[in-house]
Amino acid sequence: MTKGVGGSTPEQEFARMEKMTADVVPIGNEERMARIAHAQALMREQGIAALYLDTSVNLSYFTGLNLKATERLHGALIPADGPVVYLSPAFEEPKTRSLLHFGDDIRVWEEHEDPTALVVETAAGLVASGTTIAVDPATPFFTFDGMRRAGNRFDFTNGASITAACRVVKSPAEIALMQRANEVSLEVHKAAARILREGITTTEVQTFVLEAHRRLGATPPPGTPLVLFGEATAYPHGVSYPQTLAYGDMVLLDIGGFVGTYRSDMTRTYVFGEPNARQREIWDLEKKAQAAGFAAAVIGAPCASVDNAARGTIAAAGFGPGYKLPGLPHRTGHGIGLEVHEETYMVMGNMTPLEAGMCFSVEPTICIYGEFGIRLEDCAYMTADGPRWFTEPCANVDDPFGYDA
Repeated sequence: MTKGVGGSTPEQEFARMEKMTADVVPIGNEERMARIAHAQALMREQGIAALYLDTSVNLSYFTGLNLKATERLHGALIPADGPVVYLSPAFEEPKTRSLLHFGDDIRVWEEHEDPTALVVETAAGLVASGTTIAVDPATPFFTFDGMRRAGNRFDFTNGASITAACRVVKSPAEIALMQRANEVSLEVHKAAARILREGITTTEVQTFVLEAHRRLGATPPPGTPLVLFGEATAYPHGVSYPQTLAYGDMVLLDIGGFVGTYRSDMTRTYVFGEPNARQREIWDLEKKAQAAGFAAAVIGAPCASVDNAARGTIAAAGFGPGYKLPGLPHRTGHGIGLEVHEETYMVMGNMTPLEAGMCFSVEPTICIYGEFGIRLEDCAYMTADGPRWFTEPCANVDDPFGYDA
């Protein structure tokens, strides 16, 4: 029997759980102000007069405001020089003010008014006509379309050149939060493996994973975690039906949670029972491919090198080539931080150089439809001396969690 798999119950696992996040330090205003200063420096370099932030992760990143996106416009304008100006429905102004971490300038619009006109009017009071306004790439089209119609005195450009450039390199405080988030998810993985038994359903395991994250102090993301048994493990994003666990099944869990608004993302794949020769062969190849991708993450090397190394390892074993199945059908990794998928991506053709502070997954799935799939996913961060894992990868197919290490 695979070590660390089975032998416990949800009740036993919950009873031993203690909160792991009591000592975490959230992002503070000093760091947010530094982010704004960085964005303003980029704006001046790029000839951009102001950055519009919609109700998005980018608004949260720069201002700390976490608002639910609706059809009503909330947002902010960051001029290239000067303080942030906030935008709010008039009837929400008291609530918006109560949520501010810094600043006090809130411009409001009434229900019968066009809020995109307010954005343009506010910008006109901050920057000169004929200049360029960068627009949050997460802005809904209907909002951008309104700004474009109301703002013929300005040029508009994609704000990703500012928002992504700021967010792609994480600070020590961000990395510390992601470290704890990944540590929590690893404990959830171990506990979830221990509750497995013949006849358990993927739905039962999903419920356990969500509650385990809560009990350990993390916030589960919306939706359900990816839990797959047997042939369904070959589908990278799962299937539409639940499965019931049988002896000899491959098991795949892709899970994560938030700590201080920063994400973890981790996949473990192992066998419930005794791995057969085919399962061992492909599992070992997957581990080798993940290690190759990690080793290729060298400061200054293009992000594509991570994908090239992992994909090349799989292709050398007779799979693929490229995205062809059986083999690796998707990119090897993605950036991670406030969002589970964000800039920059470990994918063919991405020549963005790796630099210290970048955080990303390494997850070269091997998919064999009709049999099974294996994904080993851990996240890493770049240092001046090279990559570091947030969590140690799986040990081996017989002891994936390294209890005998």
